[in-house]
Amino acid sequence: MLIREYTDADLAALERMHAAQGFGYPFPDVADPIFLSKLVVEDDAGQAVMASLVRMTAEVYLLMDRSAAPPKAGWERLLALHAAAERAARARGLADAHAFLPPQIERTFARRLVRLGWVKDPWPAYCKKLA
Repeated sequence: MLIREYTDADLAALERMHAAQGFGYPFPDVADPIFLSKLVVEDDAGQAVMASLVRMTAEVYLLMDRSAAPPKAGWERLLALHAAAERAARARGLADAHAFLPPQIERTFARRLVRLGWVKDPWPAYCKKLA
């Protein structure tokens, strides 16, 4: 077994593996520089049989002083901040962002996120602490 960097010659094998898994999401653009790591496991015959593709994403935090403005003004501030943050993330090449809501606010705040174009990810999220 050999673990090595991805090469363009691996593309067809990765596309086949992706299609065979049948998970229903589009094959990623592995040429996009947003991929920070692309590793391939090669079998004894030199064929790519597994791959790890690490794509940069973002976690969004919202900090606010709820006593600083009445609800309507707070919503207007949130709308302006949301638009500015989205522009900044796009300018840095990000394709998506994630918000992890504390359970005690999910029911109420999630409705606001949906109004802003966010969707609840149907896939369970797991985190690997690296530091």
